Amino acid sequence: MPEGPSVRKFHHLVSPFVGQQVVKTGGSSKKLNPASFQFLWLQDAQVHGKKLFLRFDPDEELGSLGNVSLPEPLQKGEREEEDQDQKQALRPSSQNISNEPSQPLELVIPSGDSGLECLQGDTSAGGGAERWLQVSFGLFGSIWVNEFSRAKKANKRGDWRDPIPRLVLYLSGGSFLAFYNCQMSWRSSALVQPTSDILSEKFHRGQALEALGREQPVCYTLLDQRYFSGLGNIIKNEALYRAGIHPLSLGSLLSPRHLEALVDHVVEFSADWLQGKFQGKQQHTQIYQKEQCPFGHPVMKDAFGPPGGFQRLTWWCPQCQPRLPPNEQEQAQHS
Repeated sequence: MPEGPSVRKFHHLVSPFVGQQVVKTGGSSKKLNPASFQFLWLQDAQVHGKKLFLRFDPDEELGSLGNVSLPEPLQKGEREEEDQDQKQALRPSSQNISNEPSQPLELVIPSGDSGLECLQGDTSAGGGAERWLQVSFGLFGSIWVNEFSRAKKANKRGDWRDPIPRLVLYLSGGSFLAFYNCQMSWRSSALVQPTSDILSEKFHRGQALEALGREQPVCYTLLDQRYFSGLGNIIKNEALYRAGIHPLSLGSLLSPRHLEALVDHVVEFSADWLQGKFQGKQQHTQIYQKEQCPFGHPVMKDAFGPPGGFQRLTWWCPQCQPRLPPNEQEQAQHS
């Protein structure tokens, strides 16, 4: 799943089109009728962690909205992928604390006011119209501007058919946006909490440090989107390696100095990754999917997660990241 830096780049790509009207639509989505976007205006774009929020409004001259049914929400099974990191971060006892379709792309130009159907009616959450489109990206989700994704290899059937976008929005300025492998649903507001977003200037370090200090493996806590929104498996592996901390180290046994260092590496690696994306540079990892660490030590790989929870592949160097907490390791070396 694209992590915070990638979603921030998607936000950067979409933002220039705020203020433009949707003039034509296409795509394969069955959960959200592409035709329902016709004639709507893209009024705002916000980002939080691994989610992108886009606000769509009707033409102001259309006046007040009536009460009609809203699009059906995503089914439970379709939410599982975006919840995987959250599930790994929680122990069972602490739960309270694509295949693209093969049909050709069709452009849809509806008649009448069908574009309003997704914006009308009251919601049980906020009592207002659901005008915010929440976009969650799957394992290979992406947004393309003024071009379509092309096949990079033959599919299971042996042909080179290009992937089909879930949604295509042609805008009044002459550009278009193509959304791939995205899970989309309507919301009454943008669910933005900057204090937990690792790439936000308002990221709350104290809250993150308190969460890391709990008596559970730090590799679980890092993927808890309540405290490290936008942090995924790549950032988790890289930050732990740079901090010299074994992924299964209990946070309660780590010194404040090492927890501070871990948060520093989370923020620094994420910011460097985002900066590299804006500069067109590929992110280079030191431990993720490597066979040796930068010092030439053999790298271990295993799937870690709470009992009954989601397991994520983790790479670590036994020599650079000893199982003992760093402070205990230092004491053992001098004893």
